[in-house]
Amino acid sequence: MAVVSRVLTIGGGFSGMAAAIQMRKADIAVDLVEIDSSWRPEGAGITVSGPTLRALDQIGVFGEFKRRGYLSDGVELFTPAGHRIGEIPTPKPVGSDVPGGGGIMRPELGRILADATREAGVSVRVGCSYTEITQHDSDVEVTFTDGTKRRYDLVVVADGVHSKTRALLFPEVKPPQYIGQVVWRAVLPRPDEIVRPRMWLGGTVKAGVNPVSPSHMYMFVTEARRDKQQIERSAWPQLVADMLAPFSDPVLTAFRSHLLAADAAIDYRPLANLLVPAPWNRGRVILIGDTVAATTPHLASGAGIGIESGIVLAEELARAATLQDAFDRFHARRWERCRMVIENSAQLCRIEMENGDKAEQARVMRESTVGLTQPI
Repeated sequence: MAVVSRVLTIGGGFSGMAAAIQMRKADIAVDLVEIDSSWRPEGAGITVSGPTLRALDQIGVFGEFKRRGYLSDGVELFTPAGHRIGEIPTPKPVGSDVPGGGGIMRPELGRILADATREAGVSVRVGCSYTEITQHDSDVEVTFTDGTKRRYDLVVVADGVHSKTRALLFPEVKPPQYIGQVVWRAVLPRPDEIVRPRMWLGGTVKAGVNPVSPSHMYMFVTEARRDKQQIERSAWPQLVADMLAPFSDPVLTAFRSHLLAADAAIDYRPLANLLVPAPWNRGRVILIGDTVAATTPHLASGAGIGIESGIVLAEELARAATLQDAFDRFHARRWERCRMVIENSAQLCRIEMENGDKAEQARVMRESTVGLTQPI
């Protein structure tokens, strides 16, 4: 029997939904509140690693991912001129038969998990958040934005990288820090020759593509920028096309024309990271996902470590003798894995920005990939 019987999850992102779904499997009553009334994840495509697919399989949504996304193995590496350098293997995660990786539209993955959340019996309220959290010895009283009040044994906070709850409970933690690099993403038609992720390595700009469905792929371009800037949306297509101009590979040249078309969906994000020192709970309130462990996308594991944390928290709540025991076990399983992803991703980011040692880049990628395949 779980050490808690009634839990509130604040935030309906990937990690919050994963925690809610898995807690319901342990017969815990779960309320979930999400401030976005449309409950719609933003963004273009998302690269999903094998370990993340393993986590989605554990939740029970891998079949839907397979139907609505794209699965593949390996990452192809090319020079800017189109000469094939080699391939980075994406080994299967330990204890699972899922492929080494895949891709999907971020809103599509959000819909898959949202459907699974409701099907699990989670009580969902959208367009709702909280105004006050008051902790007592045996429970937590929460006042919501609709004026209602409810009491819970535990509050799980997954309200994102700009969490107001983190600012409230961890005032000593600085907001996420810009890391000096931005990523541009665009959704484009998928040509037949793109059957797995492909990257072109050249200078301080890295370009890549990943299929997200049988018909489409998304392109990502990372660029070093000294300062975090606001850029007019109307300028985005030309800026990205200009960044690709030094790449003479005919495949990339063809993509540039799509970028300039009116139907190209482009997303621009300055990159930041965050790692809050453990423990991630204050009393009966615990923070998970991007709220405490936000990474840059260099290991394609940001969503993955958040989803994993939701799974692990539910597992420990189901088997621990006390709530503190559950917290201790949770932190023991999550801290080092999250730290590795965030710090190694930052190291890869620095190497890219500085056009640094490719051997070091390969070593960090290889060690991280092998580490992530291990059980959670």
